[in-house]
Amino acid sequence: MKLVNEKGKLFGIINLVDLACLLILLLVVFGVGYKLLGTKVQETIAPQTTMTATFRIRGAYDYTLKWLEENDLTGEQLVMGTGYVDGAYVTGVSYMPYVVQVPTADGTIVDSEDPTRLDVLITVDCPVPKNAAILKIGTQEVRTGRTFTFKTRTFEMSVLVDNVTLA
Repeated sequence: MKLVNEKGKLFGIINLVDLACLLILLLVVFGVGYKLLGTKVQETIAPQTTMTATFRIRGAYDYTLKWLEENDLTGEQLVMGTGYVDGAYVTGVSYMPYVVQVPTADGTIVDSEDPTRLDVLITVDCPVPKNAAILKIGTQEVRTGRTFTFKTRTFEMSVLVDNVTLA
């Protein structure tokens, strides 16, 4: 018995073109099924919890403060690479005095508030796997004290991770 007979049928049963079409159709069905059900399977395997991360822009200059006042970031979704990060949204923006250490006339160092600059605190909520050893937003690790490239559709800046809590 030949692999392909004189009529072009594989094992005398199915035409090669028909077989190729059937394989392509099966791949498309599998791909759509994975897209629809894949995230649900992942959530079943790794239950999710909410991570709240607070990012700090230390001593933001007046042009950054002005932009932030004119363009409320609350509700914006974080961006990683060229796409949005699923479930990562800015939940709040607040301002604190920017404290710097300055020497006095007698040589002691004291804390003083800078009159022209402020610290900006940006709070973000993001779903993460409940028992993950490394917490991430997109592909960036999130740990207190670490730098983070904070990026939304309209804003990007290198910030410090001020605080991380899990719900």
